[in-house]
Amino acid sequence: MVTQEQRRRQLAREKFLRQQQRRTAARRKSHTRNTVVASVVGVLVVGGVVSYATGLFKNDDKKANAGAEVTPSASPTSKAPDPCAKPAEGAVKSLSWKTEPAMSIDKSADYAMKLATTCGDIDVALKTAAAPHTVNSFDFLAGKGFFDHTKCHRLTTNGIYVLQCGDPKGTGSGGPGYTIPDENLKDTSLKGGIYPAGTIAMANTGQKHTGGSQFFLVYQDSQLPASYTPFGTISKSGLTVLKKIAAAGESTGQGDGAPNATVVINKLTVAKS
Repeated sequence: MVTQEQRRRQLAREKFLRQQQRRTAARRKSHTRNTVVASVVGVLVVGGVVSYATGLFKNDDKKANAGAEVTPSASPTSKAPDPCAKPAEGAVKSLSWKTEPAMSIDKSADYAMKLATTCGDIDVALKTAAAPHTVNSFDFLAGKGFFDHTKCHRLTTNGIYVLQCGDPKGTGSGGPGYTIPDENLKDTSLKGGIYPAGTIAMANTGQKHTGGSQFFLVYQDSQLPASYTPFGTISKSGLTVLKKIAAAGESTGQGDGAPNATVVINKLTVAKS
């Protein structure tokens, strides 16, 4: 027998699927138009991978998809008080590379990542041996200051429960210019189609090996297909910070939009632990 809660989740998944289908169609139309314009004026635009979709979306009729685009804003809703501090002074750097950085980390060593955010520090124990390309990329980007002063652009509070960050544009369309392979998709923590609370994983376009710089932090168990590289575990204190952000809600009032809290990564660092 299907319970009321299961039915509610099914309806949420179906709603998000319809939303993603509309966005995908609009994106393809816009891409075609932009390509024609670019060919007329002779301009070649080279960009990073666009990670898209979020909330509880589907790749097909059976699987959900977590990516990066912020859901279009609905009418303004009343907001909870902002629980976060003013961002540190500084600007986002405009950086891009054509290829994945060479492996420079010690794959046998333990590494830790710290997100010093306006809402509090989020510490992460990285799964170096299981996801070396991902950890190496974060180590490289962190060393270049790629994530510093960037906003976490998306919060989902219905269907899946994640905070998404890592886009220097703050729109869901930014990246480092290169992609990295999927890794660790058979992690023992991913049981029953659930990414457990405390997981940090890579966003992607819904296609294989399309991770860039965008990632999501799971603050409550979330049902997703094992398609998003899990590369670390968030500390207990970091989870407390995430839940504070989630409690402030998101901008659309529909469970998927920009966080009401001013979530800015003042500094992201990676180091051997």
